[in-house]
Amino acid sequence: MPDKESSWKFAEDFIVERPQIAEARQHSVGLGVDAISPATGAQVALITAASAATSIIEIGTGVGVSGLWLLTGAPQATLTSIDFETDYQDSARKAFLEAGTPANRVRLIAGRALDVLPRMNESSYDVVLVDADPKSVIEYVEHGLRLARAGGTVLVPHVLWRDRVADPVQRGETVAEFRSLLREIAASDAVISSLSPVGDGLLQLTKR
Repeated sequence: MPDKESSWKFAEDFIVERPQIAEARQHSVGLGVDAISPATGAQVALITAASAATSIIEIGTGVGVSGLWLLTGAPQATLTSIDFETDYQDSARKAFLEAGTPANRVRLIAGRALDVLPRMNESSYDVVLVDADPKSVIEYVEHGLRLARAGGTVLVPHVLWRDRVADPVQRGETVAEFRSLLREIAASDAVISSLSPVGDGLLQLTKR
């Protein structure tokens, strides 16, 4: 059987990020922000492209790595991004501008996602990316499915949480939250789901 770790590393190294994304990633590492991996970014870009997305929302801005990847696949889309860290959003705003994204195509909302999301219009987004506090991931995904249009996709990176979710001896609140999410999704008829091992795991949910 092939070495899975070698295959994972090959898939990650296969992706060459644009300079603007690479710079945002470097900044993210410096701040200790856990951004999506390059291969995960390429996969979400493919999904936004395949969806012909025009309206995207992400829960968790970081410093712009995930947003830049989302817009790579759908450069004409409008991106709404929510985060309570205004300093991170300032960095993300600069990254978007340096990447040539018009300011009117990015809407950054500062605030706690659980306070902001109930005010967002339901069934209004082609793609929803959930990359915020994993302890609230189930609530975020519930909101994401409400916000996604029929046929829209909700993306949840980091869902394998540093290889701990698949290891039955691992415990902890974050591991338990992701396991609970995966159990709920597996039992749901409301979505078509796929779990990819790319990066730190990427859960993909298309709303029926």
